[in-house]
Amino acid sequence: MLPGVDCFCSLEKRTTLCLGFDRLVVCFQNKGAMNSLIQLRHPQRGRHVALVDGEQLYLLDQYRSVYELAWAAVTTGEKLGEAIARERTDEVIAYEPLYSGDSEWSILPAMDHPTEPSRCRVSGTGLTHVASAKNRDAMHVQDAKQVDEPVTDSMQMFQWGVAGGKPAPEIIGVQPEWFYKGDGSILRGHGQPLEVPAFADDGGEEPEIAGVYLIDGNGQPWRIGMAAGNEFADHVMERKNYLYLAPS
Repeated sequence: MLPGVDCFCSLEKRTTLCLGFDRLVVCFQNKGAMNSLIQLRHPQRGRHVALVDGEQLYLLDQYRSVYELAWAAVTTGEKLGEAIARERTDEVIAYEPLYSGDSEWSILPAMDHPTEPSRCRVSGTGLTHVASAKNRDAMHVQDAKQVDEPVTDSMQMFQWGVAGGKPAPEIIGVQPEWFYKGDGSILRGHGQPLEVPAFADDGGEEPEIAGVYLIDGNGQPWRIGMAAGNEFADHVMERKNYLYLAPS
């Protein structure tokens, strides 16, 4: 993946001005159900991690960030689910007052680097599903009646992905459209403001799925989980020309 980078968040498509997401769905199962972690901050007690259980949040004991918890699991070989079960305390925080802003606690981004935002990379891929490809393809077409025109660059890239995007083991597959969004400083937690630059034409939200990875000391990526991402983008600029997708 990226040498020297400790955590990596990958959105499914398009560029954002900033990103907010609330809980991390970790990649282990307990009795058939996925488990969610949430990062919190208290004005006196500082950062904490909690396990989401319905309307209740159970604080974890030792680790103050998902990054530290995941790093410990990767370096020691302990299963992430086992580490969470061992760290779970009996201290409970009610989810609803926290989510509505009526708690001393506040919600942090689902995953970040707790001390060095520059060690968290946020990027995305596009043209990974049919709707995305069709929307992009339409941006190339000036006249809908031009049905005999050759396939557009966007649709060609999508077709490459369909044909070779899931390669067999040890085979290099077709790379998707990839773009860099920023480091961890662009991440926003629930309730934090999203900034619209003075030069922007628009500011609109768009739900996405973020894959969260940790890169170990050997450059090996480990998928930690997934989170809902609130993508904030300039859709007015985007509609002007498909080449404006990246800066939008």
